[in-house]
Amino acid sequence: MKVLIKSLLETALPDAMVIVESDDDVHFNVTVVSDKFIGLTKLKQQQLVYAALGERIKNGEIHALSMRTFTHDAWQK
Repeated sequence: MKVLIKSLLETALPDAMVIVESDDDVHFNVTVVSDKFIGLTKLKQQQLVYAALGERIKNGEIHALSMRTFTHDAWQK
């Protein structure tokens, strides 16, 4: 599932660096670094991530998702 989440996010955000972590393959922590986040509020950034994973969340494959989002500049700092 980690590979699928990474793939879905990289498809939705082609310039993204994506890190997916999980201890149980149901609860996931994702870090997404993308310049598509420039000028967006944290809420809008999270909405982009949720949009990429929406169907997997709706059908219960992804039970819990915690995320951190950054632009490339913010990630470097």
